[in-house]
Amino acid sequence: MASVARASTSMQARPFQMAMAMKPVTGFSQGRSSLSFRFRPSPARLTFSCPQAKPETVEKVCEIVRKQLSLDDSEQVTAGTKFSELGADSLDTVEIVMGLEEEFGINMAEEKAQAIATIGQAADAIEDLVNDKAN
Repeated sequence: MASVARASTSMQARPFQMAMAMKPVTGFSQGRSSLSFRFRPSPARLTFSCPQAKPETVEKVCEIVRKQLSLDDSEQVTAGTKFSELGADSLDTVEIVMGLEEEFGINMAEEKAQAIATIGQAADAIEDLVNDKAN
């Protein structure tokens, strides 16, 4: 009974994939099969990002996003805010990236622009491009 409780607790703590295998059981005249289950942990899909952008860059990106999306000053926009949370669709995101390119004097690759989902990611990408441009 204790092992069942432990198994259910661990299943809630981490996602598992269930593999089912049919193994023939010998010694039975009716040819029955037994089922066996194996649990394999699935790979973790967590992403961590450590903001490396300067606070000034993050604030400037926030201002541009507010302007592009016509947001009030009462709307809280931080580095962790997702564009989708602010009601931005894909066209809005493209316009935001174009505004950022114009403001910072950079050109962002399309693949890199499509990967940006938050204010902080945009600020980090800008810092990287500005640093690359300076070198």
